[in-house]
Amino acid sequence: MTTHEGLPDVVDVVGVGADGWDGLNPRAREVIRSAEVLMGSTRQLDLVPDPAGERITWPSPLLPALPGLFAAHRHRSICVLASGDPMSYGIGSTLARVLGPQRLRVLPHPSAVSLACARMGWSVQDTQVVSLVGRPVELLHPHVHPERTVLVLSSDGTTPDEVATLLTNRGYGASELTVLQNLGHEREQRLVGTAAEWRDRNVDPLNVVAVRCRADRPAGPLPRVPGLPDDAFVHDGQLTKRDVRIATLARLAPAPGQLLWDVGAGSGSVGVEWMRTDSSCRAIAIESRADRATRVGENAHSLGVPGLRLVTDAAPGALEDLETPDAVFIGGGVTTSGVLETCWRALPPGGRLVVNAVTMESEVVVADWYGRLGGELVRIGVEQASPVGGYTGWRPAMRVTQWAVIKP
Repeated sequence: MTTHEGLPDVVDVVGVGADGWDGLNPRAREVIRSAEVLMGSTRQLDLVPDPAGERITWPSPLLPALPGLFAAHRHRSICVLASGDPMSYGIGSTLARVLGPQRLRVLPHPSAVSLACARMGWSVQDTQVVSLVGRPVELLHPHVHPERTVLVLSSDGTTPDEVATLLTNRGYGASELTVLQNLGHEREQRLVGTAAEWRDRNVDPLNVVAVRCRADRPAGPLPRVPGLPDDAFVHDGQLTKRDVRIATLARLAPAPGQLLWDVGAGSGSVGVEWMRTDSSCRAIAIESRADRATRVGENAHSLGVPGLRLVTDAAPGALEDLETPDAVFIGGGVTTSGVLETCWRALPPGGRLVVNAVTMESEVVVADWYGRLGGELVRIGVEQASPVGGYTGWRPAMRVTQWAVIKP
């Protein structure tokens, strides 16, 4: 979000811990006392003793209301209260986007991440942090690996149960869970157990879940790098197979924060693997068949990328008004009039286009475009060993002609 005219020149953002007013240093207390307007959640505002400035509780939904809220008080001194370190999964990052970082004066408090790692004896840099504040628990999936340490920032007291259920269903019921409640407060407490044993415990809404992942039995890995096994996806045969998928994603070249159009998504395997490479990668899956679109959604959730966006409609019409992509994959529908033209036109300079063709008709289209635009044209043939009577022979899969090009 860009900055807006008519906003205050300076906004103070003060981090507050679970220990409230008593845990603040003199500088933070003075900033809060001197503010004409205090903004924050009800819980945060209740931590500040009287006298204080006008108290404004965050509206819901928050994000669209922020510019108008700050503009209305632009001639007054404003202090925003935040939890812990405002720039660590906090309101500070949102305000930097809305107001511009140059307008902020941030006074951080130790974050929940720092406090939790201190209690667990874990190094912050070696610990994966997953925020489930207002987000689906399936985001945890890509980070579940044997002996991996993960900190989960909880949405409320139900989050530990959700985490335990997900781990148990994944075959990680032996994982050690430590729920750290009210970190930094005199009522700080920890609850310990395994995921499989965790059932309906009374947990304070203000908690962090520390997880040491332990598999119940040896299991095949689900890596973040492209190349998940085909049986990791539910599909009806409309699937970009593993070896071809690896080559496809290598040429699509996913990068943090970038957006992929997965056109003719089928099972959604390419879009799912694109998003798994980095938590900030985004994808839109375009699939005209409702049953296949349902499977795309199932795969996105079970493999940890529930934010994948689904468009259940036919290209090229379904591509109108979509956000500009950084890369486009056409796995189906390349022979449909207007699909390639629309995708190529949508790409910005430097954008990548990859098309997989398996029929003679689609190869004709691809060869024509390759002749005009250049790029890479490769034919991928994969053979797998399989029984032949009492022996083993090679069984070839359908060859795939792959065209990849970067827009100048």
